[in-house]
Amino acid sequence: MIPHQASDFTEALCRRAPVIPVLVIEDAARARPLAEALVAGGLPVLEVTLRTEAALDAIAEMARVEGGLVGAGTLLTPADVEAAQGAGARFGVSPGATPALLDAARAGDLPLLPGAATATEAMALLEKGYTVQKFFPAEASGGAKALAALASPLPRIRFCPTGGVTPENAAEYLALPNVLCVGGSWVAPSDKVAAGDWAAITALAAEAARLPR
Repeated sequence: MIPHQASDFTEALCRRAPVIPVLVIEDAARARPLAEALVAGGLPVLEVTLRTEAALDAIAEMARVEGGLVGAGTLLTPADVEAAQGAGARFGVSPGATPALLDAARAGDLPLLPGAATATEAMALLEKGYTVQKFFPAEASGGAKALAALASPLPRIRFCPTGGVTPENAAEYLALPNVLCVGGSWVAPSDKVAAGDWAAITALAAEAARLPR
């Protein structure tokens, strides 16, 4: 998928809900009910980070959930792209971008949400056709004020800020004209996932889905 088509796809998925859950899954057996709980709460787009041994199996389980759209986060290498696609990921997310990673995503026809933390990085991705990008790490990179400052000089770029986004500051990000959605982990707390408290997670997802933007 060429970059501008990938950006069209990622923009469409970012517009489906104000929050994309960022999920670190330790037990693949909990992946499917977790996805079902989040989708039921109104968050259909899910990012599973490739930070655990269970991640690829979790993606495979979540890919079976009706109404959900699962992607793989923390893609760092071409091998990650191949593994994510093999597990059923429909899109990829990266904390940054390298030529090898961008080439692999394009060759594999995987829509990619590449990360940028500075104007220079964002401009470099824009030159390659990526008009939708991840702003990471959001809070450490200046937060909503930094993103607001980028809106006027970089009007063609839309962002999904991730990293330090919470229920307390999410609305500040979502109010910005250059933000499509945010990525956050608070909708799936590890203690509630471990306890299998899917009703609580659905409730958290429903609250997040109602955030204005």
